[in-house]
Amino acid sequence: MSYIDGFVIAVPKENKQKFIAHAKQGDSVFIENGAKRVLECWGDDIKDGALTDFRRAVQAKDDEAVVFSWIEWPDKATRDAAMTKVMSDPRLSPQSNPMPFDGKRMIFGGFAPVLELGGRA
Repeated sequence: MSYIDGFVIAVPKENKQKFIAHAKQGDSVFIENGAKRVLECWGDDIKDGALTDFRRAVQAKDDEAVVFSWIEWPDKATRDAAMTKVMSDPRLSPQSNPMPFDGKRMIFGGFAPVLELGGRA
């Protein structure tokens, strides 16, 4: 079964195109190193929760959008082997590809799927 790296970030709405350019450059590194696919999703239906929610999780301000992203790997072994190469790739360095968002508020982690329904067409 696949392995998933998931991310939630707050991006200034005015930086949407900068974020897309940043993601195109950086996400290609994951694909080149074995990721099956990468999805970058700009929030458009984010509800306020009673206790917590996506906006509060990343301390999003009124002028920021929540972005939910994930990288799908064939398996954890592929992901683990790729990460050393990925993290040392200059296309991901802050000097060559600065983040158009506050990386300190990024939430991320690796997830082992426990159930998968449906298929891809």
